[in-house]
Amino acid sequence: MAPVPSTPLAIVERKPGKRGRGAEGKVLVLIIAEEKGKAVGRIRLRIIEDASSKSLEHAVQETVEPGTRVKTDGWTGYIGLEAHGYEHEVVRKTEDVGDNLLPLCHRVASLAKRWLGGTHQGAVSHEHLGYYLDGYTFRFNRRTSRSRGMLFYRLLQNAVVTRATPYEDMALGIRGGKRKQHKI
Repeated sequence: MAPVPSTPLAIVERKPGKRGRGAEGKVLVLIIAEEKGKAVGRIRLRIIEDASSKSLEHAVQETVEPGTRVKTDGWTGYIGLEAHGYEHEVVRKTEDVGDNLLPLCHRVASLAKRWLGGTHQGAVSHEHLGYYLDGYTFRFNRRTSRSRGMLFYRLLQNAVVTRATPYEDMALGIRGGKRKQHKI
């Protein structure tokens, strides 16, 4: 797998102001896309706290196998990747947001934004965004599967090994931003 981490992109809704890193009120999502020629292979989406080297390196280490060639822009947060065993290639020296910087990652960002805006009508809270991105990643990575029945099997496998989420954690931030008390 030859992942290509992109510049962290802000995914939520269109808001006025700065684009990309440092945008106010948006969540930073690191997009890692596997190159398969000109096509997108498997992807990983990770919410990161900030665009610092500590956050970026940790997210890359969690998702990309050491020894892999990693393509990025010139953002200084990626400088330490070689020290962690990655072959680091800078595609463009500047970190400016622009056209065709990392086309596979921008394609994934565009598709994810369309999915969030269309399927969820933009009504995704920040605290639940990670779960939505995990679901999107699961479906995206299995989009070309020849055995559609295995999808349900894999979903059940993942459900069995995943820690249960208490209802109180799921009910946070339900429209209005306050914790609601529900009777079960």
